[in-house]
Order: sequence, then C-alpha cells, then structure tokens
Amino acid sequence: MTPPSLKHNPGPRPQIPVPGALCARQPLGLILLEWKATVYFMVARTPLALAFVCLALAQSGPSSKRIKVQVNEVIVPVTVTDDKGRFVSNLEAKDFRIFDEGKEQRIEFFSRDRNQPVVVGFLIDQSNNARIHWKNYQDASTELVLNLLPGDKKFSGYLISYGNEAELQVNTTTESDKLVERIRKMKPGGGSALYDAIYMACMHRQLVEGEPYDPRRVLIIIGDGHDNASKKTLDEVIEIAQRNLVTIYGMSTVSFGFTSEGDENLQRLASETGGRVEYPLNNLYTDVDGYLSHPSDDGNYALTVGVGAYASEISSGIFHAIAGIAGEVTTQYILRYVPDTGPGNPKQFRKINVLVNGLPTVKIRFRKGYYPFAP
Repeated sequence: MTPPSLKHNPGPRPQIPVPGALCARQPLGLILLEWKATVYFMVARTPLALAFVCLALAQSGPSSKRIKVQVNEVIVPVTVTDDKGRFVSNLEAKDFRIFDEGKEQRIEFFSRDRNQPVVVGFLIDQSNNARIHWKNYQDASTELVLNLLPGDKKFSGYLISYGNEAELQVNTTTESDKLVERIRKMKPGGGSALYDAIYMACMHRQLVEGEPYDPRRVLIIIGDGHDNASKKTLDEVIEIAQRNLVTIYGMSTVSFGFTSEGDENLQRLASETGGRVEYPLNNLYTDVDGYLSHPSDDGNYALTVGVGAYASEISSGIFHAIAGIAGEVTTQYILRYVPDTGPGNPKQFRKINVLVNGLPTVKIRFRKGYYPFAP
C-alpha cells in the first residue's frame, strides 16, 4: 500500500530519530527518550567521543538517566460538514485559519488524506442499562471494530468494558479478531464505571510508536453516558483526555422515547474533545404522522416491538451510526502548529478556534483547546 501524501506548510522540518512511543502522560510536554545508543551516536563525532560512548553504555543499566526534550506541537483534527451533515472533503491548507487564545497561528502541517493512521479505543457499556438492546449493540460494536481495524498496520485498537469497574479486555493490537472474540463473550450486568474506563484508556494500555500525532488517538463509547461506579470524576477524565489529545465519540444506547441522565455527560465528553454523539435509536418514529390520522391501540407507535419492521428500523439506525462515526474518524483534516503565544502555564487550558475561509454556513468540529505541558 502506498503511503499517504502529506502536505506540509511551509515545508518539511528536520526529523530527529525518536526511539519508543510517546509517553501517554505527556503528549504535548516532555517526551522521555531512553538513554540508548541512538542518542549517544547522534553527538559522538570523534574516536575519543565514541570511546566515552562505549564506556557510558557499558555502565548504564535499567536505572540510567533519561533525556528530556521539549515538544509543544499541537495537533487539531477537524471535521467540516455542510448544512445537510455531509462531509466537505476538498479543502486545502489555505482554506483554514487557526487561533490559539485569539492569536492566529501558522499551520505547520496539513493533511486531508483518507485512511489516516489511528489507534481506537472501544469502550463498551456492560451495565444493567445495556441489556435492552444488547444484541444489537453487540453486533454494532463488532461492525465498528471490523470497519476501523481492517488488518492494515496503520490501524490499531483496544477494548475496554465497563460495568462495576473498568477492565482492559484486549490490549492494543492490529488484529480485529481478538476484539471481536471478546465482544461476543460479553454479558451486561451491574453498575457503570465509564469515567474509570476513559482514564484507563488514556493511561493504562500499550502505546503505538508515534502517538498521538501519527497515529491519532480516538475513543468510541458505546453506552448511555451514565456513571455510578467510578473513582474518577467527569472533569478529571475530560482534562486527561485533553492532555492526551484524545478525540471522543459516542454511540448512545438510549432507546426512542427514553432519556438518560448520562446523555449530557456523553455530549460534553464529545464536544470538549472534538467528537460527536450518534443516536441510532432516537429517530425510529420520525415518519409517523400521528394517532389522529391513523387511530390505533398502539397510539403513535407505528412500529411494533418484535416484528420485522421494528428490527429493520433498528438495524438501519445502527448502520447509519456506524457509517457516520467510521467515516468521520478516517476522513478528518489534520492541522498541526507550534503555538506562537509565549511560555505556557502547565495548568492553563488554552482555547483553540478554527475558521474556514469563504464558507460561513459550514459546521466545523474540533477540540476546544489543550494544556500546553504535562503537570
């Protein structure tokens, strides 16, 4: 497979070999580079220097020191849709303007390539609330995994279930079959530790080299957003997701005619990180014209539970939700810039704004901001 063509503005920057993956705790701040031969030989220019290198390597062990390198490049995945919700996919770098705390920034990197590398965390609700339509969402989870992990090494994922507690079911892998097998064995029941699951996804799983820039980090929550069992709070996990440059999407399991106390949580998790929430079961009856037009003992419910039409409508709603999430994850614009705003406070949240030139009616989704360095 030919690698995607990446557009740089104003031009490519020199690359420094970086062994190992980015530290999950410090995506924008300090990257820890192990004291290895790669670093030594970058500075060893003479035979004498090489001799000292060999001596240092011989004396270094598991507790050897680490070099700290300041990296403050900000990555901003951007989705642009028209007034009908269709993706606008033909924009160039010159069409975008990005602002950091109100000050316009220079875009250093731009890409609009399809099938961009990504590592996806699938977080699946296993509480009692998931029981009603569990079989449908079990199938939906499987389809999402197969769509987003097609077997290409550019795409990897991991699986976390959450009931009374969060559990890492499958660690980061490119093999979709491992996730599918675990999903098929799941049975919901118990409480909901959603926030702990998000924290686990950000802090306690195997990393892929190059995160969070290439591949990007995405979480997909399949649940209703409620939480009654976590040790972490909503504010805490939103901050940790923002610090780790994670974009969160949701597929709500709330049925038509029902509400969930957790819906606002799901919406906030998505909006604060640049994602969105799909509601596959909320539009089952949009074409029903009312009880007075067609009197029935079923009232306004034209689709009866347990019949083919009802099952077909559910399948259609879930299919469109899967297509919407998978399509957005793989077709976003990627903007990167080095903030020109002066030194940042590690605890200061910097606000981002993105505009598209000449298209005032489009809807633009992007993360609301970032923390400049790890605390």
